[in-house]
Amino acid sequence: MRKPYHICISGGDELICRSEDDYHRLFNCIALSVHETDSVLLADAEMSSHAHLGVRTEDPLEMASRAWLMYSRYFNRKYGRQGRLGEESPFVLELEGIHHILAAICYILRNPLHHGLSSTPFGYRFSSANVYFRKELGKWLDEDLLQEKSYYKHLPRLTSYPPNYKMTQSGVYLRETVIDVAEVENMFLTPRSYIYYMNRLSGEEWKSEQEKDRNQQPPVTLDLIEKGISLHSLDKMLSNEYGRSRKSMSDIEICSIIDRQIVPELGRSSVYMLNEHEVSDAIRYLSQTCSISEFQARRCLAASYPRGSR
Repeated sequence: MRKPYHICISGGDELICRSEDDYHRLFNCIALSVHETDSVLLADAEMSSHAHLGVRTEDPLEMASRAWLMYSRYFNRKYGRQGRLGEESPFVLELEGIHHILAAICYILRNPLHHGLSSTPFGYRFSSANVYFRKELGKWLDEDLLQEKSYYKHLPRLTSYPPNYKMTQSGVYLRETVIDVAEVENMFLTPRSYIYYMNRLSGEEWKSEQEKDRNQQPPVTLDLIEKGISLHSLDKMLSNEYGRSRKSMSDIEICSIIDRQIVPELGRSSVYMLNEHEVSDAIRYLSQTCSISEFQARRCLAASYPRGSR
């Protein structure tokens, strides 16, 4: 029996997406795993260091592990990296009751807002926030589809996918063809209700609403779901809900400078090929020129990855 779950896959101290292609490949791997395990994807949000999923599945660990294995192989091959990527196992929370499920889906879609990456959930590209009530909210498909003969360039080798999966010119599966949009829309009932939930601030109202389900699971809250994701303090994430966070350079922008400028200038093939001395110099350079924290610079340089004396 397929049950609803919230799943969080984390890179730990390391980024899992360094470029737009990485975000797209991660979603493609999730979509393939959904198909292979006969699961249903309800919502998704891919971040630079972790990904949140709302799914109906018989085995959440199997579904997440398949997606992660496919993606890890791609990531390691692309960046000349070795070893396990990210944490050993994902965070899994079984969802019970309509309010519990709704809260989890809302959290997933609002996650970019919590991390200060957009002023609304709708301004973030790597999530499913814009696939629900598309017609009613005036959101139209604006990217041409890719010819199926070219799909293989953006997928693992020797993989199969259902005929209803369509891919855009950017090399990512069109979310409307992967996600059960109708089921999620039925939960929110109306476009106005959906917009309300996307703009609703965190607070006790969310907890009391979930108590109506009378289940044995803990309520979905920001501190529960973000446990182990050391990107912001809880207070900072709650403050970001107002959509007034100071705009700073994102991880993907910093990684672009590293991978397209710093790494080539040092004659390396990947950020993972830099030695300790080069990483230290790059941290100082990025901190000074990009006005970012040392923490963000270290994260984008994969400073926690063990390095030899190259």
